Amino acid sequence: MMKLPCQLIVWNVLPAIRAAIAEELNAMGVSQLEAARLLDMTPSAISQYLTGKRGYRIVFESEVKKSLNRLARDLKAGQVDDLAARICEICTQIREGDDPGSSCARER
Repeated sequence: MMKLPCQLIVWNVLPAIRAAIAEELNAMGVSQLEAARLLDMTPSAISQYLTGKRGYRIVFESEVKKSLNRLARDLKAGQVDDLAARICEICTQIREGDDPGSSCARER
Protein backbone atom coordinates (compact mmCIF):
# COMPACT_ATOMS: atom_id res chain seq x y z
CA MET A 1 0.00 0.00 0.00
CA MET A 2 1.40 3.37 -1.03
CA LYS A 3 1.62 6.06 1.61
CA LEU A 4 0.81 9.63 0.65
CA PRO A 5 3.68 12.12 0.91
CA CYS A 6 1.83 14.06 3.62
CA GLN A 7 1.54 10.86 5.70
CA LEU A 8 5.28 10.34 5.50
CA ILE A 9 5.90 13.95 6.48
CA VAL A 10 3.63 13.71 9.52
CA TRP A 11 4.96 10.34 10.65
CA ASN A 12 8.65 10.74 9.80
CA VAL A 13 9.81 14.24 8.85
CA LEU A 14 8.05 16.39 11.46
CA PRO A 15 9.07 14.19 14.41
CA ALA A 16 12.64 14.17 13.09
CA ILE A 17 12.60 17.97 12.80
CA ARG A 18 11.26 18.29 16.34
CA ALA A 19 13.87 15.85 17.63
CA ALA A 20 16.65 17.74 15.89
CA ILE A 21 15.48 21.05 17.34
CA ALA A 22 15.22 19.51 20.82
CA GLU A 23 18.76 18.13 20.45
CA GLU A 24 20.08 21.52 19.31
CA LEU A 25 18.41 23.27 22.25
CA ASN A 26 19.77 20.65 24.64
CA ALA A 27 23.28 21.13 23.25
CA MET A 28 22.88 24.87 23.89
CA GLY A 29 22.18 24.20 27.55
CA VAL A 30 18.41 24.66 27.40
CA SER A 31 16.59 22.48 29.94
CA GLN A 32 14.01 19.93 28.83
CA LEU A 33 11.32 21.94 30.58
CA GLU A 34 12.31 25.13 28.76
CA ALA A 35 12.63 23.30 25.43
CA ALA A 36 9.12 21.95 25.95
CA ARG A 37 7.86 25.48 26.55
CA LEU A 38 9.67 26.87 23.52
CA LEU A 39 8.38 24.10 21.23
CA ASP A 40 4.89 24.03 22.78
CA MET A 41 5.26 20.36 23.72
CA THR A 42 5.21 18.32 26.88
CA PRO A 43 8.46 17.71 28.76
CA SER A 44 7.93 13.96 28.26
CA ALA A 45 7.83 14.46 24.47
CA ILE A 46 11.14 16.34 24.65
CA SER A 47 12.59 13.53 26.76
CA GLN A 48 11.50 10.97 24.17
CA TYR A 49 13.07 13.01 21.38
CA LEU A 50 16.33 13.30 23.28
CA THR A 51 16.49 9.59 24.10
CA GLY A 52 15.68 8.51 20.54
CA LYS A 53 12.28 7.02 21.33
CA ARG A 54 10.70 9.49 18.88
CA GLY A 55 11.88 11.23 15.75
CA TYR A 56 15.02 9.21 15.09
CA ARG A 57 14.46 8.06 11.50
CA ILE A 58 16.15 10.94 9.66
CA VAL A 59 19.57 12.48 10.23
CA PHE A 60 19.80 15.93 8.70
CA GLU A 61 22.92 17.33 7.12
CA SER A 62 24.15 20.41 5.21
CA GLU A 63 21.82 23.38 4.84
CA VAL A 64 18.93 21.75 6.69
CA LYS A 65 21.16 21.16 9.72
CA LYS A 66 22.17 24.82 9.60
CA SER A 67 18.51 25.88 9.43
CA LEU A 68 17.67 23.68 12.42
CA ASN A 69 20.55 25.17 14.41
CA ARG A 70 19.51 28.70 13.45
CA LEU A 71 15.92 28.00 14.55
CA ALA A 72 17.12 26.59 17.87
CA ARG A 73 19.31 29.65 18.47
CA ASP A 74 16.43 31.96 17.60
CA LEU A 75 14.08 30.04 19.92
CA LYS A 76 16.56 30.29 22.77
CA ALA A 77 16.94 34.03 22.14
CA GLY A 78 13.17 34.55 22.02
CA GLN A 79 13.28 35.66 18.39
CA VAL A 80 10.68 33.31 16.86
CA ASP A 81 7.26 34.80 16.27
CA ASP A 82 5.79 31.95 14.20
CA LEU A 83 7.27 28.55 15.02
CA ALA A 84 4.95 26.71 12.63
CA ALA A 85 6.06 28.87 9.70
CA ARG A 86 9.74 28.28 10.52
CA ILE A 87 9.21 24.52 10.72
CA CYS A 88 7.29 24.62 7.43
CA GLU A 89 10.23 26.43 5.82
CA ILE A 90 12.57 23.66 6.98
CA CYS A 91 10.19 20.97 5.77
CA THR A 92 10.02 22.66 2.36
CA GLN A 93 13.81 22.89 2.33
CA ILE A 94 13.98 19.14 2.99
CA ARG A 95 11.48 18.26 0.28
CA GLU A 96 13.24 20.43 -2.29
CA GLY A 97 16.81 19.58 -1.29
CA ASP A 98 19.18 16.67 -1.23
CA ASP A 99 18.93 15.78 2.45
CA PRO A 100 17.73 12.29 3.46
CA GLY A 101 14.26 13.58 4.17
CA SER A 102 13.87 14.86 0.62
CA SER A 103 13.07 11.36 -0.57
CA CYS A 104 10.02 11.17 1.69
CA ALA A 105 7.66 11.84 -1.22
CA ARG A 106 8.98 8.75 -2.99
CA GLU A 107 9.07 6.30 -0.07
CA ARG A 108 6.54 3.50 0.04
